[in-house]
Amino acid sequence: MRTTDDIIDSLVGELKPVPRHALARRFATGVLPGLAVSLVLMLAILGLRFDVAEALMLPVFWIKSAYNALLAIAAFLAAYRLARPDGSKGRFFQFAAAIVAIMAVVGASQLMMSPVETYRTLIIGSSALHCPLLIFLLALPVFAGNIWVLRHGAPTDLRLTGFIAGIAAGAASAWVYSWFCTENGMPFVLIWYSLGILTTGGLGSVLGPRLLRW
Repeated sequence: MRTTDDIIDSLVGELKPVPRHALARRFATGVLPGLAVSLVLMLAILGLRFDVAEALMLPVFWIKSAYNALLAIAAFLAAYRLARPDGSKGRFFQFAAAIVAIMAVVGASQLMMSPVETYRTLIIGSSALHCPLLIFLLALPVFAGNIWVLRHGAPTDLRLTGFIAGIAAGAASAWVYSWFCTENGMPFVLIWYSLGILTTGGLGSVLGPRLLRW
């Protein structure tokens, strides 16, 4: 009759230790190609904004870029932690709220320093109807890469993990999209970019329990 120790030894005898930083490398393998696909799609279908040389000299362009990049970094780090069985979201929501709050202050300041007749342009611009949709569509390759990575992990809170994975993909997509978008209104970015990012997060929240089950 086999003892408990014999059974345990037979179960773990062929196990091999996971290489150090394996999860980080898997994130790079899954996410970076997805980001590259989004970038290529943006360049092929939309193209860079026609005034990109002038835009690079504008503080509002870099603020818009930083808003999306910081949200993406915070979400990717949270997804990385949540990929482990004992992982948690950490302070993701606090960091995200702080980033959004700073952007809200910047947007309000821009409105206060601008003539009233420019408010519509700063808030709605000329692309409010399709901006969130384009961000959502460009996020799908990154989202697919995120899900591929997380399926090889062991997340326990599948809905939350899916939501944050969607936020990461949406924010990364918004950063890509910002190189095409000619809107310089910070209120526009706060409202319509955030809507696109949250839509991708909603997709992750819905699909997370189905796609990340293990």
